[in-house]
Amino acid sequence: MGVVQLRGNENKGPKSSGSASSLLIRIILLAVFDVFAGWFILRAFVNEAFLLVFFMGVIALLFNIVFLRESLYPVRWMSIGYMFMILFVIYPILFTIFIAFTNFGDGHLLTKDQAIAQLQKDLYLPEEGEAFTWTAFRTEAGDYALWLIDTNGDPFLAKPGEPIITGTAGQNGVGELDSNNIPDSIEGYTKLNTLLAASDENLPNILFGEEGATIQVRSPSEAAQLKPLYEYDPEADTMTDQETGRVFTAVQGTYTSVDGQELIPGFRANVGLENFTRFFTSSSLRGPLVRIIIWNFAFATLSVLTTFAMGLIVALIYNDPEFPFKKLIRTLLLIPYTIPPLITIIIWRGMMNPELGVINNFLQAAIGFSPPWLNDAGWARLAILIVNLWLGYPYFMLITSGALQSIPKDIYSAAEVDGATAWQRFWKITLPLLLVSVGPLLVASFTFNFNNFGLIFLFIAGGPPIAGASTRAGHTDILISYVYNLAFAGGRGADYGLASAITIVIFIIVGTITLFQFRYTQMWEEVGENV
Repeated sequence: MGVVQLRGNENKGPKSSGSASSLLIRIILLAVFDVFAGWFILRAFVNEAFLLVFFMGVIALLFNIVFLRESLYPVRWMSIGYMFMILFVIYPILFTIFIAFTNFGDGHLLTKDQAIAQLQKDLYLPEEGEAFTWTAFRTEAGDYALWLIDTNGDPFLAKPGEPIITGTAGQNGVGELDSNNIPDSIEGYTKLNTLLAASDENLPNILFGEEGATIQVRSPSEAAQLKPLYEYDPEADTMTDQETGRVFTAVQGTYTSVDGQELIPGFRANVGLENFTRFFTSSSLRGPLVRIIIWNFAFATLSVLTTFAMGLIVALIYNDPEFPFKKLIRTLLLIPYTIPPLITIIIWRGMMNPELGVINNFLQAAIGFSPPWLNDAGWARLAILIVNLWLGYPYFMLITSGALQSIPKDIYSAAEVDGATAWQRFWKITLPLLLVSVGPLLVASFTFNFNNFGLIFLFIAGGPPIAGASTRAGHTDILISYVYNLAFAGGRGADYGLASAITIVIFIIVGTITLFQFRYTQMWEEVGENV
């Protein structure tokens, strides 16, 4: 009867989920989601973000299938999580890979069509063009008119899309002219203050007059018969400077002339393996790169060893059941783990300040020496390791404390009977069995510290600088902070393509190391099985 009753309760789930009210709610929610998804896809398509269009389309399709098919009822509760995973994890990874093979960065952020349109907005005053002084008028609806005076002092009235006419008082709504030949009013328009008109960002973009004979505001005091400076030839894919006649050809996303002059902005273009080639062969990158890679491995390795050793020592000390107040002391030792690293790192930076830091003042008073933590390469690296030790040891203290409790006590008793010393018991029993459970966490800790951008950036921002480096690089920089400098803080504009290429290299390095380390941890598991 219990089984029959259970099955009866199970059958109520689909009926409830398939009720008319729940179906109506689902359809309404799906309609709202589809409207948003359609708008998002349209915006992404207009901006030529085709990869994002594809992913959002897949998400929208799967979302509709899952919420409309009754057989997929259990998946609905996970679908939102899957949607965010696709949009914020898988898509950024694939987009990073795509960017690594392009020149995407400052000066090359636009698509080709957008770059051409931007270049064609550059204007120049041809020899036959005429310049005017101008006064702006505007209607309540926001329509503009310009009162123009040429070099001969003759006035003209110009409106968008209409022929430019001679300005005469009493005609076309023009009021009386003042001593400067400017009307006090034009019917339907209000005269704008000179400073107000000059600060209007829309005014320079308005074409006054008929097509082919238009006038644009050029400066706060001048309007002129301007023409596009560059003319695009779609067949030859070239831009021609109308003023000088110089021809620019597209070369890897930049219109470049024969003499090397480049037009800005450029556009996104595929450059193949060039970013990877620059990373491995550029002399400007090679110098600091070798130091950074060596320090990166040393930092990650030493961080894991020191934090694990410190955490294990503390765990062994307080593993003695007769140790007084061990619960209270353990709780106090966990304080560094409970405080946000952002706060802790900044506090440590202040304490290690060479001039005002508490640690430096104490050392100066005690031994007469104040370490230059932030100015010397060696001391800066030591400071980074000390701060990371403070941040990381509570974690390993926790996990090793638990792991120590799981080791059978009779193994130690047997070892004591066989005459094993305390060191032999630790080296032959405690450590191997401890690594069985802690080994994978050591691998994870190495991976985390290999990319520990927060500590490096917040404590010293990668400094002190490497002397003579042509790129922004410091003695405590690791690869991820170096990539950040190249992409965002290099002072020469963001180079996302190169930064993405380096990110892929970092992923390959960390992935290879992680696979090797997990392979090694399986040996520890075999040790555990044979004990």
